[in-house]
Amino acid sequence: MHRILALTAAVLTLASCGTTQNQSSPTATAPSANDDRGAFRDLYRELIETNTTASQGSCTDAAQKMATRLKGAGYADKDLVQFSPPDHPKDGGLVATLAGSDSAAKPILLLAHIDVVEAKREDWKRDPFTLAEENGYFFARGAEDDKAMAAIFVDSLIRYRTENFVPKRPIRVALTCGEEGGGQVNGAEWLHQNRPDLVDAEFVINEGAGGDLNEDNKPILLEIQAGQKIYQDFTLEVTDEGGHSSQPGPFNAIQALGSALNRLAAAPFPVQLNDVTRAYFKAQAALQPGEVGQAMSTIVVNPQDPGAIAVLSRNPLYNAMLRTTCVPTKIEGGHANNALPQRATANVNCRILPGSGVQQGVQDAIVKAVNDPKVTVRPAAPFRTNVASVPPLSPQIVEPIKAVAGSMWPGVPLVPTMSTGATDAIYFGQTPVYGLSGIFAQPGETHAHGLDERIQVKSLYDGRAFLYQVVKLYANGA
Repeated sequence: MHRILALTAAVLTLASCGTTQNQSSPTATAPSANDDRGAFRDLYRELIETNTTASQGSCTDAAQKMATRLKGAGYADKDLVQFSPPDHPKDGGLVATLAGSDSAAKPILLLAHIDVVEAKREDWKRDPFTLAEENGYFFARGAEDDKAMAAIFVDSLIRYRTENFVPKRPIRVALTCGEEGGGQVNGAEWLHQNRPDLVDAEFVINEGAGGDLNEDNKPILLEIQAGQKIYQDFTLEVTDEGGHSSQPGPFNAIQALGSALNRLAAAPFPVQLNDVTRAYFKAQAALQPGEVGQAMSTIVVNPQDPGAIAVLSRNPLYNAMLRTTCVPTKIEGGHANNALPQRATANVNCRILPGSGVQQGVQDAIVKAVNDPKVTVRPAAPFRTNVASVPPLSPQIVEPIKAVAGSMWPGVPLVPTMSTGATDAIYFGQTPVYGLSGIFAQPGETHAHGLDERIQVKSLYDGRAFLYQVVKLYANGA
């Protein structure tokens, strides 16, 4: 990787391609002659209409259908690896490779999950597993999350093959299952454990970032996700001898646990900015009116400013970007209505700012906040040892985006962001993973994971054109 860009120095604005780029910058490629939207829509429809829910679907079937399409475009069996965990035959996936001219170059990995969240027909206005196009939107389960990017990646491989494009660096697509949970085997994790050679990459392009439209449907910012918070559950437990509820004593396990959780809530984690979140707030400050925008400008200069912290902490997203968060999500306690509780437990779900060894530090902070030796605090699952740091936004990563996006959406700022949730990027350790799609939406309009999930038709086609060109530049870059 080259040097990290000084993200906090300025917002990354997309200039018109060919007018302000220096001679060493990549240039956007011309649209392909084989830009067949009809063929792409049919591929997208087939992927959408193949049920891949945990309860009734099969990721293996969806992967097989995508493999068939790639074979039809000229990919050989050696280019396509279909896999499924032996004890979960429906949770399979596909790894497809377009070979590069440089045998020593690591591939670019395009990662997309093909499983989807459950969807009940009786709750939806339309059949969730039949692609519908209405009023400028595609409606279906997975229309946005994540079959849009999966379809774009497969379609791009097909187009590259049919136009005889030979990249310098191999381009690899991994379609995996289990990202949404629900009991399916996670394909990204399975590949790392069983076929690490297939996911060894220079860097990974993944879901996790799109672009924002204003109320007039005009693009106002394009996101690139660099880094995400670390998921970790902790178990808080209080035990006691219990006894008859008619003769309560001064100690009660449930009450002690409740008091401990209240103390934890009253001790928020400190604000900590990294290169990505600092650049995020700097860029957003120019787009937000009033005290919110001012607070963002202030927090970039002084992350410990109490007024700015108070203003931004009111917004759940901004609060989560500022600090590690730990909240109770499940509680259990007692064993009989007429007995004093012998045990009370709570699950505390933490989303931890990225860094080395941070999980232990968070456990120690919880113990300190709880401040009660009768409350034990332990990890609900072992700490993940190979935790990714914030990946660098180097010229190698940023310049191709600026070249293509500058020609498609001139003047729109490129805003780095950190995910407050989790994706399959957690399995890639120190391999850089970037969320990038070029798919724009108004805030909250996609209904991902909810009823009547949708994506703007224009946004899907624009994302397709964007990723097709960006990946080409990445594949021929340094």
